Amino acid sequence: MNLKLQTIESAPEASRPLLEGARKSLGFVPNLFAVFANSPAVLEAYQGLGAAYGKSSLSPAEQEIVTIAVSIENGCDYCVAAHTTIGQMRKVDAAVLGSLRDGAALEDPRHEALRRFALEVVRHRGWVPGEEQQAFLDAGFTPAQALEVVLGVTLKTLSNFTNHLATTPLDAAFSKNAWSAGVAA
Repeated sequence: MNLKLQTIESAPEASRPLLEGARKSLGFVPNLFAVFANSPAVLEAYQGLGAAYGKSSLSPAEQEIVTIAVSIENGCDYCVAAHTTIGQMRKVDAAVLGSLRDGAALEDPRHEALRRFALEVVRHRGWVPGEEQQAFLDAGFTPAQALEVVLGVTLKTLSNFTNHLATTPLDAAFSKNAWSAGVAA
């Protein structure tokens, strides 16, 4: 798919202030945003979903568990690298990040229940088996947080699938955490 990496200057008019906002808050425009900018509606939707997800009752570490687990399940090299970097910035334990990147179970039972629940949402397209729903609730999560996991899955599905279509190049800011699913393009 020929999805150009837009700049603030080359992007459609409606995308420009959104890219400028990203540059101001992040210090650069991530390549994913540069791809999204081809459609102002998609860029706006992603930023809105991200802002809403950030306000969820899931802790920063829990948010990153969902985003990384979903990105690995979807085979998105870009998002695994980006969210590993974001997880480091958010002080997520390095062992948690390492286990997630390896697709391994998490040591903390609550975190593992969250990881498994997020994976089941993706694998079963929302029809999460009853035992996984119960394990999620037994770990201390609420039904409202199940919806917040769906929000995280939605956010990552949008970015993961966009990256697959665009073969988005990894930003230098995320390169130290490069990851590969080994999926043929």
